Amino acid sequence: MQLFFKENLQILFLGIGLKRWLLTGAAGVFIIAMGLAWIFGRLLDLRPPKILPVPIEATFLIILGVVMLLLCLYGLYKSLGKLMFASRNMDHLISNVKTRKLTSRGPKIVAIGGGTGLSVLLRGLKNYTDNITAIVTVADDGGSSGRLRKEMDVLPPGDFRNCIVALSDAEKTITDLFQYRFSKGEGLEGHSFGNLFIVAMMEVTGSFDAALREAGKVLAVRGDLVPATMDNITLLAKLDDGTLISGESQISKPSRPIENVYLEPANPKVHPEAEAAILNADVVVLGPGSLFTSVLPNLMVPGIKEAIQKANALKIYICNVATQVGETDGYNVADHIFALQKQTYDEIVDFALVNSINIDLHDRYAGEPVIDDGTKLLHAKIRKAAIADSKHPVRHASEGLAREVMALYHNN
Repeated sequence: MQLFFKENLQILFLGIGLKRWLLTGAAGVFIIAMGLAWIFGRLLDLRPPKILPVPIEATFLIILGVVMLLLCLYGLYKSLGKLMFASRNMDHLISNVKTRKLTSRGPKIVAIGGGTGLSVLLRGLKNYTDNITAIVTVADDGGSSGRLRKEMDVLPPGDFRNCIVALSDAEKTITDLFQYRFSKGEGLEGHSFGNLFIVAMMEVTGSFDAALREAGKVLAVRGDLVPATMDNITLLAKLDDGTLISGESQISKPSRPIENVYLEPANPKVHPEAEAAILNADVVVLGPGSLFTSVLPNLMVPGIKEAIQKANALKIYICNVATQVGETDGYNVADHIFALQKQTYDEIVDFALVNSINIDLHDRYAGEPVIDDGTKLLHAKIRKAAIADSKHPVRHASEGLAREVMALYHNN
């Protein structure tokens, strides 16, 4: 019995404010008891000291006690509610509380990108800090997102859905539901439940920002998701022969090298929360993800690259593990950095984080490993680490990637 109390009461001493809320609740119960005692004392003809008429005095005390009890319950829920739902038992809850205490004090990290790469990074980072802001591209015009964008005149929800799931502490069933894609049904086939949920929530709340916040509450998200811009933009690519390709989903199809990418309209308004997050960040991470269709579209929004330039933050570019067919064919590490610098400015990043594992793509993947051929980089240092996913060699390993980002932060 003593061991039971010792193990379970340690949750009170983890520094998350439980004791103050329990004391508030205890005080509330005591004050309610005083109010009731005043009433019963009157009935029994006892004579407690009177400041106000007894009925008013007793009612005031009872109301005050109830308010304090409600504050206690609110405080306990705020401190433990989400963690309790995500915990299997008391030991798991205590472990989660200890982890959350550490992550709540973690560095402010801004991750900029889109697609699968960004969600892979976020899944790892949430184990180190709660202070994450993901700035997500809104140029996607393919698949379910493209259909919803065209039919409902909304921002493409797909990349946001992936990031919400990546940052979620919800049960696996909930996250699986959010990622569920309908395989049949007129009008439903090809859509994911999460995309439809976000769009429906936008209709209910009246804004895309509010929809993201509400979806984040449902999935117990740790961190914030912000669109680079709220404007309806189209991504354009200019090839080396002068050909212009319109639409993010079309850009990876041509066989000729990409020269530059542009936005239409050219001057969309930056989301103020995105700009503010960058300016206040400890670390700004670009990528991983498609260089021309996930990373650069964000930097083309006026105000984003300017905020990065002003920010007193460590700036990291995560280089893809493999080249992307139609976008970065034949690119090495230096080519990725040069393309980034060409469309922004020379000091856009301090470090390029590069995979050091020799990967065999076999015949399953059309791309080639991105290698460092020793080309000297201006204004950026290369950090090599084992960050490729052994099961999916064209992707990064979430935990290893986040660990290296944190190591760069702590060492610089």
